[in-house]
Amino acid sequence: MKKIALLLMMCNAAFAQSKTDLPSAAKLFDLTFTTQELDTLYSDVVDNLANYKAMHALSLRNDVPLSLWQNPRLPGMKFNSVKRPVVWTQAQLKLPSNKSDLAFYSIDQLAHLLKTKQVTSVALTQFFIERIKTYGPTLQCVISIQEDLAYAEARQADREIAAGKYRGLLHGIPYGLKDLFSVKGTKTTWGAAPYKDQVIEEDAYVYSKLKESGAVLVAKFTLGALAMGDYWFGGRTKNPWNLNFGSSGSSAGSASATVAGLVPFAIGTETWGSIVSPATTCGATGLRPTFGRISRSGAMALSYSLDKVGPICRSAQDAAIVFHYLHGTDGKDLAALDMPFNYNANLSLKGMKIAYAKNYFDKIKDTSRSEWRVLADLRKQGVQLIPVDFPDENIYTFNMMDVIIGAECAAQFDDLTRKNIDDLLTRQTKNDWPNQFRASRFIPAVEYINAQRHRYTLMQKVNEVVSQYDAIICPSRGGGNQSAITNLTGHPVVCVPTGLDAKTKLPTGISFVGKLYDEATILRIAQFFQDHTAHEDIHPSAFLL
Repeated sequence: MKKIALLLMMCNAAFAQSKTDLPSAAKLFDLTFTTQELDTLYSDVVDNLANYKAMHALSLRNDVPLSLWQNPRLPGMKFNSVKRPVVWTQAQLKLPSNKSDLAFYSIDQLAHLLKTKQVTSVALTQFFIERIKTYGPTLQCVISIQEDLAYAEARQADREIAAGKYRGLLHGIPYGLKDLFSVKGTKTTWGAAPYKDQVIEEDAYVYSKLKESGAVLVAKFTLGALAMGDYWFGGRTKNPWNLNFGSSGSSAGSASATVAGLVPFAIGTETWGSIVSPATTCGATGLRPTFGRISRSGAMALSYSLDKVGPICRSAQDAAIVFHYLHGTDGKDLAALDMPFNYNANLSLKGMKIAYAKNYFDKIKDTSRSEWRVLADLRKQGVQLIPVDFPDENIYTFNMMDVIIGAECAAQFDDLTRKNIDDLLTRQTKNDWPNQFRASRFIPAVEYINAQRHRYTLMQKVNEVVSQYDAIICPSRGGGNQSAITNLTGHPVVCVPTGLDAKTKLPTGISFVGKLYDEATILRIAQFFQDHTAHEDIHPSAFLL
């Protein structure tokens, strides 16, 4: 019976496609064939089409992974596997007389208040939930408030702290998740109308790790539909500095809510810019870790060889704290592994090799811009900066990101396109997923595979430069292809705010690119910069009350 069904499908395929279609189709892929070659290959094309149809009859869930796994490590690389105690700076302070000030306290400050029992987790949770209810609708940054779950977790934290069972700096601290992480008993909408009532009965690795640390989930925040941009099924997430602008995406709500003081921190993801872009746009500190540093199990998969998880906070030390409790693997994400995170908040920068991407900075002709001021501020503190050309045009000679991300994302949402479910997505412009998924159907498998091979060469050439320095400072916006390149190679980046643009009054930022698995160093450098400036202490006035 199976053979008969396959023959029928082959017949249908033959009727559906004429041999005369092949020359035109070949031109779409930069190929030409002789008439004899076309005669010879035609029956194989028909056979392949029958196989495709048979495959299309089988449904694949979003969490079914590839059997091929991206690995940022290259032959001959050696990494430090020794774990050392993490060193934090310790906050010492009293509960503020103005309760509203708590909205912008750092994680270690809130942790001190909780540990010394000056405030309870329940009170802190109530405080932030009230802020979410007050400001969330204005910012359009909230998909769901997890009130019952939050108070249950907060009460447990209070009981444990009262009993002397202190779990660490996140114990009792409220936070929010980008709504592509599943949590049992909650909706996980992926920001997209077709999935707005979706419930996935699984606790994502990220949620499980934060729950283990004693942190309190208060809300799930918006993301651009299926992790693109800041438009979701309920509207557009706003920039806290100017509500006439979007927050960028796709970790739109996580960045907007954190900067507006709706939570002390939130979790985002990045495939290509989805942490760095909204963090820069809103004025947050965002960490995009090395590829594979944090397990993605229980998270919506967009691109298995590119997706990464990271914290969005208000300072580099906060990002280091959250990352400390998150990094590692549960064994379900085969791209993830456990590597040491030896952060030392007191580590001296003396002897570090810190470079800046001269080829990017040279394109910024206005030397009064914040990017140039960052270099000046660091030099004032005695940091010797080394000019270097970040590897770019000479090795990134075609837009391999479009080929790779296009093929992988379209595959993850094959049913969405094939069954016309994509018509339900709110946005339907040329640059939105529905059209991108359709266009990606015309990427041949051979070209996708060869793009991945070019990616391997890119990884080698980029690492030759990046591995020589403790950090390379790059503009967060413009200048070149650093964002695409480092997402492809898997190198970590931390971006920090650098003030407000003199003309637009919107946030500006800078990025520190680091060695593979060396988030500790770039976070320390970023924290050093923040220790000697005050950009992260400036908050949007509309949310100070």
